[in-house]
Order: sequence, then C-alpha cells, then structure tokens
Amino acid sequence: MSATHAADPHRVGHGGGHERSKHDGPPSKRIIVGYGFWIFLLSDIVMFAAFFAAYAVLSKQTAGGPGGPQLFERGSLAWETACLLLSSFACGMASIGAEARKVWMFQGAMAVTFLLGAGFLGLELREFAGLVAQGAGPQRSAFLSAFFSLVGCHGLHVTAGLLWLLTMMAQVTAKGFRADIQRRILCFSLFWHALDIIWVGVFTVVYLMGGAR
Repeated sequence: MSATHAADPHRVGHGGGHERSKHDGPPSKRIIVGYGFWIFLLSDIVMFAAFFAAYAVLSKQTAGGPGGPQLFERGSLAWETACLLLSSFACGMASIGAEARKVWMFQGAMAVTFLLGAGFLGLELREFAGLVAQGAGPQRSAFLSAFFSLVGCHGLHVTAGLLWLLTMMAQVTAKGFRADIQRRILCFSLFWHALDIIWVGVFTVVYLMGGAR
C-alpha cells in the first residue's frame, strides 16, 4: 500500500469527491415545489385551527336561538361527505393518470373530481340558504357566526380548488404533461386531499359532536 493511499484510504483526493457530487446534488425542482407547498398547506391548517378554536368557544352561545341539534340535517351531510371523499379518490386516480401520461385517464378522473366537488358545494350552499331562510343566518348568534365562518371558509377553499382543477385540465390539453405541469398537478392533489382531511374535522366537530341531541 502506498503512502498516499494510506493517508487517503477513501480516495477522496482521487475522484471520490467527484463521484459524490454526481449522486449527492441538490433535490429536484419537483421535490422543492412539493415541500414548499406543504409549508403553505400547514399555514392554511393553522388558520383553520383558529376557526376551530373560535367555534369551540362559541358553540354554546346561541343567544336563545336554535343550536346544532335543531338545525343540522344528517341526511344532507352524509351526501356532502360522500361527495368529497369520492372526489378525493377520483383526484388520486387523476394523479396516477398524470404519472402514466395517460391524458384520457387524467381528464376523465379530473372531470369526476369536479362534478363531485361541485355537488358538495351545491349541497353546502343549499344548507346555508335553508338556514338563512329559517332566520338562522350568521348574524343571529355567536354560534352561527362561528359556524358560517368555519364551514364557509372551507367552502371557499373548495371553490378555489374547482377553479384550479379546470385550469389544470386546460393546461394539460394545451401543453401536455410537461415537468412544470406535473408539479402543478402535484400541488393541486396535495391541496384537494388537505381539504378532505379538514372536512373530516369539520364533520366530526361541528356536525357529529355539535349536532348531538
């Protein structure tokens, strides 16, 4: 064994560092974008946590008006939840189609996602209109103000998601599955699944626990 090899057993000075630089480079832009979008989602979840906290504090402040047990319809809520959960599954199928670069699979699954998301939104708007017609609008009590703020904020996010979904469908039609389009599809998928998780929390805290008689 030469003196040089003994002093440098891992051959750092003989190409080892160059080999590591080939394998240990910076992460891909797809990973960086996904990581950054997760940070955005976490900040959004913090905002929803504040709405949940406000609802928990104000849920009994009905000012002598109706509470959750008198207002919430379990049947309509079951359909809303089914629509959103199924839309999340369809969104996952769209992501698989995008990875496989199958336009028909992606566009079909995204269309189903849109229809189910729009169905969820329609049922929610119907619920809000019914409450207002009963005189149980957000100005009626602190409880209803917190309810409309929390559930309405989630509904606004679903609306934004539907508009984003249509944009992604148009971009894939016009530009195909380019690398930047794939990154946007990844971010949309993360956003839509996060809305699903938040809805599970809303359904449990607001409707199941708050609507128990």
